[in-house]
Amino acid sequence: MIETGSLNLHCFNLSQNQSSSIRISSQKCINHTNRIYGLRMDARPVSGLEKRSLVVKSFPGIYQPLLVSKNPFQRHVSSSETALTSQMQVAPNKFIMGNDKVGVLLLNLGGPETLEDVQPFLFNLFADPDIIRLPKLFGFLQKPLAQFISVARASKSKEGYASIGGGSPLRQMTDAQAEQLRKSLIDKSVPAHVYVGMRYWHPFTEEAIEKIKNDGITKLVVLPLYPQFSISTSGSSLRLLESIFREDEYLVNMQHTVIPSWYQREGYIKSMANLIEVELKKFQDPQQVMIFFSAHGVPLSYVEEAGDPYKAEMEECVDFIMQELENRKISNAYTLAYQSRVGPVEWLKPYTDETIVELGQKGIKSLLAVPISFVSEHIETLEEIDVEYKELAMESGITEWGRVPALGCEPNFISDLADAVIESLPYVGAMAVSNLEASQTLVPLGSVEELLAAYDSTRAELPSPVNLWVWGWTKSAETWNGRVAMLAVLALLVVEVTTGHGLLHHWGILPVFHR
Repeated sequence: MIETGSLNLHCFNLSQNQSSSIRISSQKCINHTNRIYGLRMDARPVSGLEKRSLVVKSFPGIYQPLLVSKNPFQRHVSSSETALTSQMQVAPNKFIMGNDKVGVLLLNLGGPETLEDVQPFLFNLFADPDIIRLPKLFGFLQKPLAQFISVARASKSKEGYASIGGGSPLRQMTDAQAEQLRKSLIDKSVPAHVYVGMRYWHPFTEEAIEKIKNDGITKLVVLPLYPQFSISTSGSSLRLLESIFREDEYLVNMQHTVIPSWYQREGYIKSMANLIEVELKKFQDPQQVMIFFSAHGVPLSYVEEAGDPYKAEMEECVDFIMQELENRKISNAYTLAYQSRVGPVEWLKPYTDETIVELGQKGIKSLLAVPISFVSEHIETLEEIDVEYKELAMESGITEWGRVPALGCEPNFISDLADAVIESLPYVGAMAVSNLEASQTLVPLGSVEELLAAYDSTRAELPSPVNLWVWGWTKSAETWNGRVAMLAVLALLVVEVTTGHGLLHHWGILPVFHR
């Protein structure tokens, strides 16, 4: 269940348009919206690597160095851009706020709060076309398929939630993070309203948007609580926002910006390193502990066919954390694996369960699990890691087991999120220079690369966000077999929907219509 090669960089040209509004147009290189202004970089080769190390000279809050693809790029800084940068840095709060009401929208996945919520939560999850991607021809089967899967998986999922208290603690933790973020922003002289919008359960994103409108917010920062970007997490939430914004006149006129991912921020990296350092000290021999990063997986096709940057960002994130630990004279062995796969298709490898068994066979005795893609405790940490993987580790010969807690409301982490919000505020509205243009690109929507960039608001037509279906043989027989299985399920659904008879109707999964 989901409750969640090289880093591409986008270069930006900042120029004044006819209405004196800032326009940020993207080229074929990448940066995130929260690290544009005040950025000056020097490039130098890294020995033994086909990469360049870009060392940030003047922009606060970014972990150093940033690793990018080996293709060099040039960026000309105009005098007007320099003046703009200087003005932002001297008095950023005065420059960006004025009489505006600032809001921050935290996006998260959501989770069932009671056992009765499990099946409808799963339905909402699998009804999302970014979770199960069907060909356009079979789009009408999205909801029937989601109903079938949710009913089939509900019983097992309820057992998992029952073992952690009868429901997910994700909402309570996210609400607590929102409150602490609000307080941190006030402490930094940026009073703001902070809202929580869940993708698949209450409070839904639509509910948060209604509160934003009722409070009269005029500047909004959208902050997904996923450190690394993925089609199935941040991408899905942003596409939902896009559809909501386009249908509402108030939202069309509300200025906003998006922070797509923030795994590279110094505050996040150091907070993760702090937690790891604390947990290592609990082992008998801390230096012999294998640090085991376990990230939520995504289907391999998302990365290889749709261009999802999740794998590259995850690997770079782990490198940053280990670099920080090495700076503290902690040089433990470590590995990265992916958990929570579902269905017959191939997911990102190595798999967490298989890796644990292999480590035991290799004689590893002490393992510290680090839930790297999660900032809140939920079923993947409390049940899958703490129970299932721990038992598997013990059965595999591992005698010492530990687990790093999710960041939650860790003060340095929350403070850094507040800094990220403040640093992004100068760009609120930069992509929406008129009502007509705003209606086209209110929330980044397009190819995965473009979702990570600031958008040219004059673009008339947005490309498809992902390749919905790719026919032919793939590199993996497992992937092909999964697609054959999916076609079989689709064929079953087509027959049942057209005839009104069959097992699904008999089981009550599809409604029976009496003529």
